[in-house]
Amino acid sequence: QVQVAESGGGLVQAGGSLRLSCAASGRIFSINAMGWYRQAPGKQRELVARITRGGTTDYTDSVNGRFTISRDSAMSTVNLQMNSLKPEDTAVYFCNAETWVPGGGQSIYWGQGTQVTVSS
Repeated sequence: QVQVAESGGGLVQAGGSLRLSCAASGRIFSINAMGWYRQAPGKQRELVARITRGGTTDYTDSVNGRFTISRDSAMSTVNLQMNSLKPEDTAVYFCNAETWVPGGGQSIYWGQGTQVTVSS
């Protein structure tokens, strides 16, 4: 199994920056990709950014050019640098890890989430 834990959320003014970190532990060798998702009140959880073990990244359109996802080579830590924050970025941000093991197939593990609040 894999455990993930987020840190780095908080309150920031519009135009400011925050850096979120996600620490993975356990069978991290089985992680194929990690991602950041967010869920605002009354809305569905949505993908923000995702990075594969090979380094391929994917961003939702609304954060492209403002957010950057990065990882260490072991996939033990994934960071999300968020610049030029907007009030609409306010949400609980969740980290997840996608794993695959022979005979076990794919699994997804989620963290508890960290609150990001952007004031106008």
